[in-house]
Amino acid sequence: MAGRAEPPDGGWGWMVVLSAFFQSALVFGVLRSFGVFFVEFVSAFEEQAARVSWIASIGIAVQQFGSPIGSALSTKFGPRPVVMTGGILAALGLLLASFATSLTHLYLSIGLLSGSGWALTFTPTLACLSRYFSRRRTLAMGLALTGVGLSSFAFAPLFQWLLNHFAWRGALLLVSALSCHLVACGALLRPLSLAEDTAVGGPGAQLTSLLRHGPFLRYTVALTLINTGYFIPYVHLVAHLQDLGWDPLPAAFLLSVAAISDLVGRVASGWLGDAVPGPVTRLLMLWTTLTGVSLALFPVAKAPTALVVLAVAYGFTSGALTPVAFSVLPELVGTGRIYCGLGLVQMIESVGGLLGAPLSGYLRDVTGNYTASFVVAGAFLLIGSGVLTTLPHFFSCFSAPASRPQEHETEALDTKVSLPKEEGLGED
Repeated sequence: MAGRAEPPDGGWGWMVVLSAFFQSALVFGVLRSFGVFFVEFVSAFEEQAARVSWIASIGIAVQQFGSPIGSALSTKFGPRPVVMTGGILAALGLLLASFATSLTHLYLSIGLLSGSGWALTFTPTLACLSRYFSRRRTLAMGLALTGVGLSSFAFAPLFQWLLNHFAWRGALLLVSALSCHLVACGALLRPLSLAEDTAVGGPGAQLTSLLRHGPFLRYTVALTLINTGYFIPYVHLVAHLQDLGWDPLPAAFLLSVAAISDLVGRVASGWLGDAVPGPVTRLLMLWTTLTGVSLALFPVAKAPTALVVLAVAYGFTSGALTPVAFSVLPELVGTGRIYCGLGLVQMIESVGGLLGAPLSGYLRDVTGNYTASFVVAGAFLLIGSGVLTTLPHFFSCFSAPASRPQEHETEALDTKVSLPKEEGLGED
């Protein structure tokens, strides 16, 4: 059956938005709130911060590194069965983690098993969402990803309450039950066939073209740098506040303050991304720069009021950059290559997710505080924002047209004829 010429910009796409909303909550909302468990794991296993930090980092890295597998399976079988399977794995990993007797057990259960489940849920769902929207894509992404902000607001104090009443093992059992809802989210997904799909070739041809696509590669480098520092407050902010003498519950509540601002930032950014003329890349650079500055300023703030202001600033700007980051990619590679492109980006940027929190924990162990941890995290985001300025049309006065796979490009791949230099994907 012939595919649609253009994404429908609505219809069943709004059900996909709903599915993505709950999935983003149950994946990254849980990951962001693991800072509450961090202090408990340090105490229970009598380990250094750097070693405990690997739990969340492995989960983030596996989720991102395994994303191409989720994308490839979704291309073959459709996103629905893939995401439902991922939900089962995510819940099973958290269930097994409640019986852990060592950090290695937690590395394997939460990091590897739940991380694999998250890899099969998050990326295929956002890729499916990108195919349903074009003109209103940034808004749809913003609404879908508000699930992260809402869940972070609710989960941080909820997890702390669960820890206080059921200890960390009982709390993990209940979080596992919560993650089972990912299966229902997967059932809402419906694959969409687009006319562009026939022009991009199979996964092998798409991968070849993307690896020769200069703007795509630079964008991937930028997101990897951003990813290295992005999650640090959600892993170490509670511990940093406890170093300053805060009680655990108020410290966890500050994460909720950041989560509220994150929610507002995602909605505002989704609206601005579709309403403001000019390349959306510029908005991404702005939010990334402001996030990096707010991160670097955390060690300077000592008074509760200053810390709350910084939490609000960090939450808003870090939330605002997320929907824009996912909206830039279809403009660079086209919707026909979005499954492959998004999976490849997530895989490469997993390096940042893997190293960010352990590096922050290592700096804490060496220096005795989190000052260097937050400054270095902010520096990674500022460098990433600099790389974004090298993308095509960044300094243009008009929005960049959505990238479309070109007829001669596919033909050249099929016939093994070299492209002229001015048409090559490796050039801007």
